[in-house]
Formats: sequence, C-alpha cells, structure tokens
Amino acid sequence: MVFTLPQFDLEAFVRATLAEDLGPTSKDVTSESVIPADIQFAGIMDSRDAITVAGLSIAEAFFRSLDPAMDIEILVEDGQQVPAGTDLMRLKGNARAMLTAERSALNTVQHLSGIATMTQQYVDAISGTGCILLDTRKTIPGLRVLEKYATRMGGATNHRMGLWDAAMIKDNHVAVAGGVAEAVARARNAGVERIILEVDSIAQIEPGLAAGASHLLLDNMDAGTLRAAVALIAGRVPTEASGGVTLETIRAKAETGVTYISVGRLTQSAPAADIGLDFAPA
Repeated sequence: MVFTLPQFDLEAFVRATLAEDLGPTSKDVTSESVIPADIQFAGIMDSRDAITVAGLSIAEAFFRSLDPAMDIEILVEDGQQVPAGTDLMRLKGNARAMLTAERSALNTVQHLSGIATMTQQYVDAISGTGCILLDTRKTIPGLRVLEKYATRMGGATNHRMGLWDAAMIKDNHVAVAGGVAEAVARARNAGVERIILEVDSIAQIEPGLAAGASHLLLDNMDAGTLRAAVALIAGRVPTEASGGVTLETIRAKAETGVTYISVGRLTQSAPAADIGLDFAPA
C-alpha cells in the first residue's frame, strides 16, 4: 500500500530530499567509487531508544525510489511503542541504492519518531483527565503535514492545519481591531464559522462569547486561573489551555477541566530518536 496523506506529495518529497543530498551531479560519489554496481546488501533498521514509531513507510519510499525491486519488510506499525533494541525494518537490495538512500530515510524516521515519542509522553501525562492534547502551527516550514502526522501517531489531535481552516484571533489581531468583541464580530460578519479567540484575562471571556467566539484559548494562565475561567465558561464553548506548558505542568492544567491543551514544543523541540541502519552482506 502506498503511503498517502492529504496535502502531501510523497513522490515529490522523496525526489526533492534526495536531490538535495545528491547535489548538482546527482551522484553519491562515495558509494559509486567504493561499491561495485551489482553488489547486494541486507540491512536492519533498528531503534536504540524506546520510541513511538513514525515515518517507516516514508523511509521505504526513499529506498524504493533508488531500487524499485528492493525487498523491504516493515516490522512494526507507525504509532506503536517499542523498547530499545527493536528491529523496525528489514531490507535486501542493491548496496549502492541502500547506502545512498540511508541518510534521507533515517533523518525522516528519526525526526518523526522523535516527535511521536515526545507527544506520547505528554498524552500519558494527562491520561485519565479527559483532556485532549493538541499540536500547533509551530512546525518546520515545508514539513507541517509530516510533523502533524507524527503528533497523531503519538496520540495527539491536530489543531488547525494552517491559516485557512479556522480563524484564530490573537492579541495582535485584537489590538488592531480595537478589542475582543470587535475582532470576533468582524470574523463572524465575514462568515467564518470556526472562531478561536485567545484570551489572556478573565475579563475578556464574556465579551468574546457574546460576540460569537466558538472556542476560547486561555493563554498563559496558571492552574487556578484556568479553573476559574472554565467555571465561568461553563461548557458554552470548548476551552484550550496554551502557553508555557511542560511535562511538569501539563497534568495540573488538564485537571482544571479544560477541553484541550496545546503544546508547541511537540514539533518545536522534540529530539530526534536514535535509529540506525546496520548492514551485512546479503
């Protein structure tokens, strides 16, 4: 089965990534000078860390783009939590192709699995509270669809994908518009259905709701203030805690009764997973 994601062109991504690595000559000078053209290799991709897996089908696409006949067996599923030392993929095919595609494939799996692994830690931290973890738009340019896929593999729910699928009225929008109520009313009058309003004080809640906000983002509030805000909103719209959330603080915020907590560091700060590819003669 070919890996597909909405708004993501896998073939173009693989082609562009390999072109970046191969450069203007389109050559892997090391492999071409050291490895005979017809040599076959077998390899095992494995994780040196305990991780939540993401991106294996994309890695497969890198190898197949250079050796369509390569024998590839994916041993675990994306979204699966595995212990250190787990074999993720077995490969057998042309040695040059495998070595040329190796870094692009590993970089992708390491990055996406790192995001999924950190996301899983945050999901586990709020387990049992009923609160839902959201990602954000704080993604590397060009990789948003993949990074948001990785957060889903870690158990999070995607926030808006971009500027097009919801209005999010933040402090700068409010400042330009002249106030919370004015900003929300303008979005409502423009026909926007999903209006997320960022509020940084209890005083902004009622004007925002009266103007038609459909979701309140409670920005940089401590647990006590969040609890008071949730009580005032009383289920009229979904609530979201955001800003400065860490593994140490997320559970206390989740226990205030907010619907969602969004965490930018899932895509901003996740370290790459330690995943390698070890080769042996076929």
